[in-house]
Amino acid sequence: MRRRLHSGGGGKASRTLSHKDLKEMKEKVEQEEERESRDSAGFSCHKLQESLLSSASGYSNYRGILNWCVVMLILSNARLFLENLIKYGILVDPIQIVSLFLKDPYSWPALCLVIASNVFVIVTLQIERRMALGSLSEGFGLLLHTITLITILTFPAAVVLTVRSITPVGAVLALMWYTILLLKLFSYKDVNKWSRELCKAKVKTLSRSLSAPGLKENGEAVQLVVVYPGNLTYKDMYYFLFAPTLCYELNFPRSPRIRKRFLLRRMFEMLFFIQLQVGLIQQWIVPAIQNSMKPFRDMDYSRMIERLLKLAVPNHLIWLIFFYWFFHSCMNFLAELLQFGDREFYRDWWNSETVTYFWKNWNIPVHKWCSRHFYKPMLKRGVNKRMAQAGVFFASAFFHEVRVWSSRFLCGWMGDHSVSTAGWGRD
Repeated sequence: MRRRLHSGGGGKASRTLSHKDLKEMKEKVEQEEERESRDSAGFSCHKLQESLLSSASGYSNYRGILNWCVVMLILSNARLFLENLIKYGILVDPIQIVSLFLKDPYSWPALCLVIASNVFVIVTLQIERRMALGSLSEGFGLLLHTITLITILTFPAAVVLTVRSITPVGAVLALMWYTILLLKLFSYKDVNKWSRELCKAKVKTLSRSLSAPGLKENGEAVQLVVVYPGNLTYKDMYYFLFAPTLCYELNFPRSPRIRKRFLLRRMFEMLFFIQLQVGLIQQWIVPAIQNSMKPFRDMDYSRMIERLLKLAVPNHLIWLIFFYWFFHSCMNFLAELLQFGDREFYRDWWNSETVTYFWKNWNIPVHKWCSRHFYKPMLKRGVNKRMAQAGVFFASAFFHEVRVWSSRFLCGWMGDHSVSTAGWGRD
């Protein structure tokens, strides 16, 4: 009886062991198959894949190619610069820069023209004050503003054309200042008009005591909040004129303090890059322009295209330096000095995929002005989008043409002034 039980137990155990053996054998077979597949894969060197430069590959890291292009650009420009030095020698002359600003040390017509712009500022402020008091109607005030703005547009151009003692650089700077002044005073007029429309009751006093201080939770006073017509003061007006913006507000965002190190860095950049631009213009641009005179006179189209392409490289380089100098160094210096809080003077225009994106992002102050005072008011009057966009385009083209005209005046003067310079006439 015991033998049967023992034998029966052993059969069950043997059956159990056989199942385990089968499982182990199966695992060994699978491991051997995997080992064989790996060994066979070691002899294979191909797989299904696309070339990296194919769009289907999904590859997008081209930074090495970009770095290579930068190296090639530096080498090609270095060659051009060395060729320029060998051909013309060193043409940078700081004394000549003084002559661009002054013909007669006792005659400063461009500076006088800039100082005279204060008349238009005072007139605009007085018109707004009278309108705030109600002594001038909206219609008559608008007429006076229109006359003022038209005068700002035409008066400096007439002076530049009639006064022969004015220098080209002085004329360009004066015309640029009057263009900026025109846009600023237009914005000033519009914002004050909107403020009057929002004001429910007529205000009889122009005291700045109407400004209400904001309070923190602990009761400490913070930046004053200006309300209309408390903004109609000379201090407020001239702060806006010097602020790096074209769009007026009653309360600009203000930074808490002036960062001295930041201010010194921007000032150093301003001084360095303006000298670099002047040196590149004297050394690279002026000789190229001089050598371009003959092909343009003879209407030699192949030589004209060659000269334009030759000017393209230094022109782009100087434009990039100017962009950084003006929109970053100068405007940040001015904003820091005035504690102006909004420092968005440009966006990432270098990543532009369309022309529209570029024009909207490379010059934010002008874009904001066009959108706020031209494009949106036209839409409110029922003008369709395309017509409004065309209006903004032609208005921008008009003001750019004023600057281009002044640049032509400068280039013409440079041609007359430097035609006898040794070496510049050589090809």
